[in-house]
Amino acid sequence: MTDLFQSAGLEAEAPRPLADRLRPAAIDAVIGQDHLLGPDGILTRLLASETLGSLVFWGPPGTGKTTVARLLADETDLAFQQISAIFSGVADLKKVFETARARRLSGQGTLLFVDEIHRFNRAQQDSFLPVMEDGTITLVGATTENPSFELNAALLSRARVLTFKALDAAALGRLLERAETETGTALPLDDAARESLVRMADGDGRALLTLVEEVWRAARDGEVFDMDGLQAVLQRRAPIYDKSQDGHYNLISALHKAVRGSDPDAALYYLCRMLDAGEDPLFLARRLVRMASEDIGLADPQALVITNAAKDTYDFLGSPEGELALAQACVYLATAPKSNAVYTAYKAAMKTAKSAGSLLPPKHILNAPTKLMKSEGYSEGYVYDHNTEAGFSGQDYFPEALGRQTFYDPPERGFEREIRKRLAYWDKLRRGEAP
Repeated sequence: MTDLFQSAGLEAEAPRPLADRLRPAAIDAVIGQDHLLGPDGILTRLLASETLGSLVFWGPPGTGKTTVARLLADETDLAFQQISAIFSGVADLKKVFETARARRLSGQGTLLFVDEIHRFNRAQQDSFLPVMEDGTITLVGATTENPSFELNAALLSRARVLTFKALDAAALGRLLERAETETGTALPLDDAARESLVRMADGDGRALLTLVEEVWRAARDGEVFDMDGLQAVLQRRAPIYDKSQDGHYNLISALHKAVRGSDPDAALYYLCRMLDAGEDPLFLARRLVRMASEDIGLADPQALVITNAAKDTYDFLGSPEGELALAQACVYLATAPKSNAVYTAYKAAMKTAKSAGSLLPPKHILNAPTKLMKSEGYSEGYVYDHNTEAGFSGQDYFPEALGRQTFYDPPERGFEREIRKRLAYWDKLRRGEAP
């Protein structure tokens, strides 16, 4: 194996992974992320202004988040320090902050790169706030999870979220060419196998270079792999479609519409098509959760419970065992009563909330913890619903300037039939018509 690796021109750097050897030394050498690093990219503009501010990089693995953070430190003359939320605790953070303070006193700032920042709990995330505010550190956090759900609102309010995209086929192709240039050796693949290798990487540059190393290790002198040979030596199949292109969106659209159309057989078919094509099962799990809220809603409140349980089951079991839980959730959704009443109500309420601006809630529903607030009328006239005979006071909770609004209109389907009865009864109570 050593001889084979040497024949690929890797003998001098064998201990270093190819991904590390090809790490760009300058910001303009980064492949991909043109929306951030191109001539009109956000990061390009920030560098031109010579002020970065704290940032959160959100995107899939192998898209350059760590590399770009390191290069930003070089471009701004900041000391680069990296920690991982997986291996760091409160004591580690205190040491990092103390070092950054000392460095600042000597005239140099610190760019603190925090990998997997979403792994920190809420209290740990809060510990960053003072050192971000006083300029001790410029924080650059990296996460593969949606920051809106995983990071504190206070931290997000002090950092700009930048989205990193999976590398497309063209970017991965340029990365292959750079690997061949660096090693001085062409990949032993025919054109079809080369395209297949790019699809196997699934938009992950680091994964691509790991596969490249595997190919060079496996190839004998003069051997060139076709697509079947490549799959045999790597023991994996290329996805049937490119997840960043039309095939991905067409199939997820078909799955969603089959569920909405209450066709469990078609829904299962498209779910299996995507799993067989190499789709990320957790992407499918997230879409099933979305369908539970958007298309079933309160017609069957268990739909959201079932889909979240399926996601957790896949997290626990992995592939292929966990895929059965996704199939179970898919069939459950397809056979559940359908309602988009909550989805429609949410959009209407959001539109009204945005247009209403800063209207204050009516004073009678606001607490009055101080004498001054009580004298101002806070809480005056509020009726505690549990003290009424029906457990319902019928008070108006909307801002006075807005008046009562109706957003939610449940249909006569599934569990929402019962909700509709309750709302009708409460409406009669509100009008004084019910006993």
